[in-house]
Amino acid sequence: MPLKLEIVTPERMAYRDEVDAVTLPGSEGELGVLPHHAPLITTLGAGELRVRKGDTVELFAVIGGFLQVRPDRVIVMAETADLASDIDLERAQAARREAERALESGYHEGADLSAARAALQVALLRIRVAERRHREGPRRRG
Repeated sequence: MPLKLEIVTPERMAYRDEVDAVTLPGSEGELGVLPHHAPLITTLGAGELRVRKGDTVELFAVIGGFLQVRPDRVIVMAETADLASDIDLERAQAARREAERALESGYHEGADLSAARAALQVALLRIRVAERRHREGPRRRG
């Protein structure tokens, strides 16, 4: 019996399909959900979300939000959810460089350091997920 998975962000439905398993970055550590999982509501952290369907594994970079496991479906409500194949690696690397420059200059100019740290975290996560997809390819045993 597969899981009905929905991944939603404030802007869009990022993913909807029946899957075999989901692994998510919970706020307290990695969390795996298989069919017949107990009902659950928890917060998400920042990290890699893996969706396994047969021999295919799809990767997402997710930042914050909530997970709800219900008897009939799994709902991920994330602040952001970027499918690895949609991440522009060059753009993510440019965002990382920009955030690093903001952090370096911010100590002297009083810039918003928390925003720069958050931007750096997002950029590094997107880079990690995109590079992993390029290294392993979209199909692998999960």
